[in-house]
Amino acid sequence: MNSKKITVAALVVIVLVFFFLGMNAYQKRVQQSQAEKVNQAINQSAPSGSTADGQAQPADNRLIRFHSPVFGPSTAPVTIVEFFDPACETCRAFYPIVKNILQQYPKDVRLVIRYAPFHAGSDQVVKLLEASKRQNKYLPVLESVLAAQPQWADHGNPNLDLAYQAAEAAGLDIQKAKADAQGSDIAAVLKQDIEDLTALEVTKTPTFFVNGRGLPSFGDQQLMALVAEEVAKARK
Repeated sequence: MNSKKITVAALVVIVLVFFFLGMNAYQKRVQQSQAEKVNQAINQSAPSGSTADGQAQPADNRLIRFHSPVFGPSTAPVTIVEFFDPACETCRAFYPIVKNILQQYPKDVRLVIRYAPFHAGSDQVVKLLEASKRQNKYLPVLESVLAAQPQWADHGNPNLDLAYQAAEAAGLDIQKAKADAQGSDIAAVLKQDIEDLTALEVTKTPTFFVNGRGLPSFGDQQLMALVAEEVAKARK
């Protein structure tokens, strides 16, 4: 290799090193900014209390809202908040992972769902999910819609009829649900979640927070490790 080629190769290596250093610094700044926003939201939240039956009432803030779907005990010391898009393939892939975490820690962990409808048609499926609460069908409809996601969730041209069929197959009265989904209360839920994810600088799905802590890097192992760490702290 002559000196000119060596020089060019060295310059390419230097450029790549600076590029990756810059990207790493940028990602750290984004994570730090998001962490500050989350901490601010938690600190400014409405005070928690308890319901008439003595169950814990979560604080209301940009991370967790009173209307948010919750899986797991209200008294769990560890809370996973997931910003979720029903048309997101990665959300679908993470669903069994999160479900296994809840099964692994049945008394220690709860899951709070926040909506992040980034893909075309997702807002309509979110409204359908919210409407399914009125028929006590949220979980079966969620699982059925996720199972059918490869059929209906074309990001450029989603086939919502197939999503509705999946919901109906889960036992939902689809005509009633469609009518309920157009209500102003459900529109307000979606509007609030979009405002909150914007304020918290959530730009992708799924985005996870565990007791207010974001993942150090994205991945299932990172999520499980952070949950295990928070559970261990809570059990001390």
